[in-house]
Amino acid sequence: MYHKSIQSITLVIIILAILPHPKMLATTTRLSLCLNPHSIYKFTPKLQLKSLPCPIWSSSFSLCLNLNRRSSRRSFSASQSTVTKPPPFDMAEHSNNNPLLKEFYFPPFDTIKAEHVRPGIRELLKKLDGELVELERNVEPTWAKVAEPLERIMDRMAVVWGAVNHLKAVKDTPELRTAIEEVQPEKVEFELKLGQSKPIYNAFKAIRDSPDWNSLSDARRRIVETQIKEAVLIGIELEGEEREKFNKIEQDLAKLSQKFDENVLDATKKFAKLITDKNEIEGLPATALGLAAQTAVDKGHENATAESGPWIITLDAPSYMSVVQHAKNRTLREEVYRAFINRASSGDLDNTPIIDTILKLRLEKAKLLGYNNYAEVSMATKMATVDKAEELLEKLRTASWNPAVQDMEDLKKFAKSRGAPEADNLSHWDVTFWSERLRESKYEINEEELRPYFSLPKVLDGLFNLVKTLFGINVQPADGLAPVWNKDIRFYRINDTSGTAIAYFYFDPYSRPSEKRGGAWMDEVVARSSVMKIDGSSTRLPVAHMVCNQMPPVSDKPSLMTFREVETVFHEFGHALQHMLTKQDEGMVAGIRGIEWDAVELPSQFMENWCYHRDTLMSIAKHYETGECLPEDIYKKLLAARTFRAGSLSLRQLKFATVDLQLHSNYIPGGSESIYDVDRRVSQRTQILPPLPEDRFLCSFSHIFAGGYAAGYYSYKWAEVLSADAFSAFEDAGLNDEKGVKDTGHRFRETILALGGGKAPLEVFVEFRGREPSPEALLRHNGLLPLATSA
Repeated sequence: MYHKSIQSITLVIIILAILPHPKMLATTTRLSLCLNPHSIYKFTPKLQLKSLPCPIWSSSFSLCLNLNRRSSRRSFSASQSTVTKPPPFDMAEHSNNNPLLKEFYFPPFDTIKAEHVRPGIRELLKKLDGELVELERNVEPTWAKVAEPLERIMDRMAVVWGAVNHLKAVKDTPELRTAIEEVQPEKVEFELKLGQSKPIYNAFKAIRDSPDWNSLSDARRRIVETQIKEAVLIGIELEGEEREKFNKIEQDLAKLSQKFDENVLDATKKFAKLITDKNEIEGLPATALGLAAQTAVDKGHENATAESGPWIITLDAPSYMSVVQHAKNRTLREEVYRAFINRASSGDLDNTPIIDTILKLRLEKAKLLGYNNYAEVSMATKMATVDKAEELLEKLRTASWNPAVQDMEDLKKFAKSRGAPEADNLSHWDVTFWSERLRESKYEINEEELRPYFSLPKVLDGLFNLVKTLFGINVQPADGLAPVWNKDIRFYRINDTSGTAIAYFYFDPYSRPSEKRGGAWMDEVVARSSVMKIDGSSTRLPVAHMVCNQMPPVSDKPSLMTFREVETVFHEFGHALQHMLTKQDEGMVAGIRGIEWDAVELPSQFMENWCYHRDTLMSIAKHYETGECLPEDIYKKLLAARTFRAGSLSLRQLKFATVDLQLHSNYIPGGSESIYDVDRRVSQRTQILPPLPEDRFLCSFSHIFAGGYAAGYYSYKWAEVLSADAFSAFEDAGLNDEKGVKDTGHRFRETILALGGGKAPLEVFVEFRGREPSPEALLRHNGLLPLATSA
């Protein structure tokens, strides 16, 4: 988004913070979900799709932590209940019983095992290497002779590797880890060979320099330019020892990121506090007690009940957030908080040396490519520059500081009025607890008391009815059509108004701390593509993953959600919609592919706004037992509470974005400052309450060390300007004007959701909005229009 209008932003603040805090984890930034990257997979030689994660959001928490997603891409095309098959891999003679080597449109998640990974990936790499050799031998500077065969190679690798890596994210086992670790170097080696192919690179340059260049479509020109740029960034112009060094760095970074991610998961799983005295968990709501008892049952305490225990507290999002928000036991809150911020920072799981090595290698990589630092490498494929990103963050910080100072004063006064002995010396494990109490007092809203009004089935019904109104699509259950990895996974088909299928998606809603990463994310399964069309169809249809980590059903109750978790579902579905509703047939820039990272959060953050729209919210908020609608006065209070502690939440996210840029632009590995020194230095200007001396949140900051947000976390803020302004178009049309909303929704679908990465995001925005973006809507939504004084 950047451009003149962004350069002139005078204050912009965002209502999201980052990790743990009033806004639940799973909701994280609505969780961009979250951890999980999502670069929005550029069909680059790296074949890495970053799962659109969500920002870390609240005050201390790392919510959207699910990063390292090397995604998947697959194939499809069908109408109603007919599913055609994708192009064959022609490996039947080698496949035997290996599901990875058989033809499939929907990945065989129910049959893929760890033992299939080594032989399957190696056989696939062997086949694709042969295809690459053939392509290089016959390459010509024409679309059919270079772009199309290249897409086929990349897509097949992405399909299979994506299925394997997805299972690692949602159904992790030691055996699967080991298998992936063993073949990953071979996969990276192939990606480097593909990305550093001189014949392919020269063919794309010849297309760019040909007399026919201007006759190519916008999408094809974007693909050519992107392929040339990505080839340079993957070291194609390096020779000899420099090329070898670069390739070694890429291999090492892949291993280190994977290890970082695994350490975070293992550290999260390692913490399990058994509680037998109910007095120790006084204040925890019934839903949290039920989850804690169910966790105890899962860990061998067969007779555990919500009423009498025993209970087990974990660092998984629903459990952690319940404790820091509601436990009256300050000692318990402190113990859980300290455990959370120190995950993966000691012993065999210590990520500190991994971070140091990652930063060192990223800097070396940047130098090899001719850049001053890794932030410049990151920005080479984004809308912003390092200077412009820092400028935006500072303007947001200035707008947020004084409101955040006032937030803390209000919190201290409130805690004192309630007789809290810690009121004059609030610590980190007190802030979330007392913030929740203040919010309840000020707006008479209790997150837990609202849960019965937000059952997952009703939330999904409301969400699907909303997108039917806005975009003219119908979401239908299609369970049984595609294999799944767990009994709780739902599968859906999206139809157009004629009933013809246009996309599919998997939905994995519940937390499974023993095997599933935390956070929330959207990822590709397959992208729309005319090249990968199936059985005579004109285009392969897109398929998506949508993953959350909310509280599962307990006993006979459905999954009852906090309002923040509702926002998270809307957020991730926004990402999925951009992937699924694309009308772009060029696979390399279809859906979220090819979209600059700092624009990709636009649809997801846009969808969150509808959670505050009265008609939408009332269609969702119905008591799961009585069917009673959410009382009107509660809705008004939710609306009023939207800007509650906006300054604090904004500063928290700005802290993460600033630390990210500092570590990748100014930090010198092995120099006078440690990574924790950088964190503390940044915290002086972005945290009202200084971090604990032993705070090691960086060791679980998967967004930037195991995902795709390195020197890119600022993107959440950048895209928020776009998303708020986009929603303001609906406000201008009249949110209660059905025709105006439908007309604006149609325009949004035909531009933001349809054009994919085939056109520059600023051009797409202008096509939708009729002008360049303005920060006014974001400031208004966050209640921060008055200019604040800098700290």
